[in-house]
Amino acid sequence: MGRGRHDLHITVPSIFRCPISLDVMKSPVSLCTGVTYDRACIQRWLESGNNTCPATMQVLQSKEFVPNRNLQRLIQIWSDSVARRQLEADSAANSAVPSQDQINLLVKQLDNNNFFSSLTKIVCFARESEENREFLAKIDGFLNAVFDFMRNVESDVKLIEQVVEILNLMSSKILEKKPLLESNCLSTILLVLQRGSLDSQIQSIGLLKSIAVDGESKLKIAEQEGLLQELVKSLSKEKDPSLIEASLSCLIEITMARRVKIKAIESETIPELKKHISEPNTSVSIIEKSLKLLETLSSCREGRVEICHDSILLQAIVQKVLKVSNKATEHTVTILWCVCYLFRDEKAQEAVVSSNGMTKFLLLMQSNCSAAVRQMSSDLLKIFRVNSKSCLSSYDTKTTHIMPF
Repeated sequence: MGRGRHDLHITVPSIFRCPISLDVMKSPVSLCTGVTYDRACIQRWLESGNNTCPATMQVLQSKEFVPNRNLQRLIQIWSDSVARRQLEADSAANSAVPSQDQINLLVKQLDNNNFFSSLTKIVCFARESEENREFLAKIDGFLNAVFDFMRNVESDVKLIEQVVEILNLMSSKILEKKPLLESNCLSTILLVLQRGSLDSQIQSIGLLKSIAVDGESKLKIAEQEGLLQELVKSLSKEKDPSLIEASLSCLIEITMARRVKIKAIESETIPELKKHISEPNTSVSIIEKSLKLLETLSSCREGRVEICHDSILLQAIVQKVLKVSNKATEHTVTILWCVCYLFRDEKAQEAVVSSNGMTKFLLLMQSNCSAAVRQMSSDLLKIFRVNSKSCLSSYDTKTTHIMPF
């Protein structure tokens, strides 16, 4: 069993206590007699007309006093140590997993006065097992109490983080997700994205993804003021890779409607994706998701226009063909097919050809890629044959050897 704060025996060194109040001194000062007092206490003593040292009763030759910096530093070190011990004790006490009977009692006690304390213990219970989460989901009124808090919370980020964690843990148990799609609930999730810890940000994004179950819910999330823009900000390469990956997954999920795609493009999503695709040390998973989101954006005219106008981005996309994974190759070919074949952009075609794109597509035609990728590669080669016959004739397909990846 964890040790609680009431088990801590705190011994205060006598030199830290003010001789007048017997409390730990906040601002120790020394009189000419050499005795140290708390500033507020000795000031009151002297202002009352006394001209003696309270501890020794010596008549004071001077009523001036000087700060005792060394003692103040020692008191601060000691106070920090006590605070740390108390925090460790509290954490140990809170880490003990409550029983089901205790959870039933804690749920009944959920209110604005002790919500944080109760919910911290409930979160600890939910983390423990799937069985515990099932138990919580069956308690009448529990989820409604959490939803009510989400609707009415103001700005206590630490408390909101606890709420988001419990909802994220129990997302698969929440059958009725409409309460979380209300504007005030989405605003609360946005607050965690903006001001919460890294873990809480990732949990809030996971919660968003779990409630994006259909076209209507995806649209509500995407059109919540500031939310999509905050997800795009989370794509910055300076961010933690886990946060980037979570944000990419969520953006892929909600960027379905044309107006959402346009909003994502206007929020500078494509430049952020370009950084991840171009960065040499980016993980396979982040590259795949970046290409997938770019593929989604390339399905609308505005996305294709922006991609076509960026030759460096097109070159980076071509370089990923047959270099990362089968999944990444499929996304890259689809993007290039959209801009070069479907959109017939000549600048894009030139950028792809100059990046050795024809060679890549010829290699793909001879590989064990999917039928869809082979067909798109064939379409692209037809386009490039018209514009670059010399490039095609110089390539000897009979001597090409394909290595599986």
